[in-house]
Amino acid sequence: MIPDKLAPRGTDPRLIEIDTRRVLDRVQAHCGVIDIGSNSIRLVVYDDFSRAPFPRFNEKSFCTLGASIDAAGNLSGDAIRRTVHALRRFHAIATAMGVTRLDVIATEATRRAANGHALVDAIRDATGLETRILTGQEEATYAANGVISGFFQPKGLVGDLGGGSLEVAEVIGDRVGERMTSMPIGTLPVRAMMDEGIEAAKAKLDAILAQFLPPLLTDPVFYAIGGGWRALARVQIATANLPVRTVHGLALPVEAARKLAKRIALMPPEAVALLPDAPDRRIATLPAAAFVMWRVLKVLQPEKVVFSAIGLREGWLYAHLDQVERYRDPLLEGAMSIGLPQARVPDFPRALADWTEGLFPGETQADRRLRLTVCALTDISWRDHEKVRAWDAFQRLLQFPFIGINHPERAFIATAILARYGGTIDATVKAAVGSLLGPSGLRRAEILGRALLLA
Repeated sequence: MIPDKLAPRGTDPRLIEIDTRRVLDRVQAHCGVIDIGSNSIRLVVYDDFSRAPFPRFNEKSFCTLGASIDAAGNLSGDAIRRTVHALRRFHAIATAMGVTRLDVIATEATRRAANGHALVDAIRDATGLETRILTGQEEATYAANGVISGFFQPKGLVGDLGGGSLEVAEVIGDRVGERMTSMPIGTLPVRAMMDEGIEAAKAKLDAILAQFLPPLLTDPVFYAIGGGWRALARVQIATANLPVRTVHGLALPVEAARKLAKRIALMPPEAVALLPDAPDRRIATLPAAAFVMWRVLKVLQPEKVVFSAIGLREGWLYAHLDQVERYRDPLLEGAMSIGLPQARVPDFPRALADWTEGLFPGETQADRRLRLTVCALTDISWRDHEKVRAWDAFQRLLQFPFIGINHPERAFIATAILARYGGTIDATVKAAVGSLLGPSGLRRAEILGRALLLA
């Protein structure tokens, strides 16, 4: 039973509480997911199978399965051998890291290949691992679950762009909506379309969108998942010199996102290669990723685009959690898993949560979860030298890989902890996060931080 003082307000079932004993008593068990995509195969190992799993290891191998399907619809023998080699290596890494749960999922290329099950058999023979080939609807559902896992009460449309396909689904709070689709317009086929000329590619892509997207599908928020779209976000962050360098939670007005996508889609290859912070291995397909976003935004007409660093793999894990764990708040869970084990007095963050309960009259649940997160992180830098701990904590938390958080919320947490360690909200801090928080947000963060310092 959740204590009344920390019970979620309203009817939302999400569990928002500082639960010291549960967090400290948890025995971490590393888990991993191998995602066999159309362009690459990726292994991600997570600290724990929990509501806020932190990546411990992340590596990909470019096996280009989607480009290795012949005219008869079969994966080439060489492609199967490359994939099995990558799986054998990833399996060895996961075993060496003590992973207790390793799931293998395959998407569009394996699904489309006539001999996809031959690849599954070869992986089983080489590693003993079972591979789950996802249907298009399952892929869309797990991608949408990734957004539910990674954001606080998300509502909107989710687009997951891979090498072979684009999945679109709707999310409503803690559930996936009924309308979803999977379309064969990943970066590899779209790149081939663009080789025929931009106008012909527009006609083909727009026709596919008109055919596959459910009628009247629209929402003010569009969540963008996938490496190609993350690369667009990285370019935007570097170009605008934004203070938060983390892709997850970056929000752009739709016109800004559309202009960015159109500009890169129409760039010559030599110009794409010069884009700031564009990943080298994404250069060849970045115009195609941008082209898809440009045309999708034209059809769906959202008001803003929110980039997500997590998607299918995290959605897969989230869907396999029990209901109680799924309803926990991802931001607070992540903060507790980092902050409580480091605290000199582990019960102190919970006491601070109680003590600051009346600090902000009329506090919303969204604001309350930020306050509890700051309380959970209050002792995060006690080992650092007192001359640098305030600024170092600020810089670290501004970029820390929390989920369930947007960029203004990152700025609030970082600023509050800076104030908690006696840092000054000076011109440097205001230049870094003032545009994200505004005067009232800066003041609120400072008040919370000073209250924790006083305690």
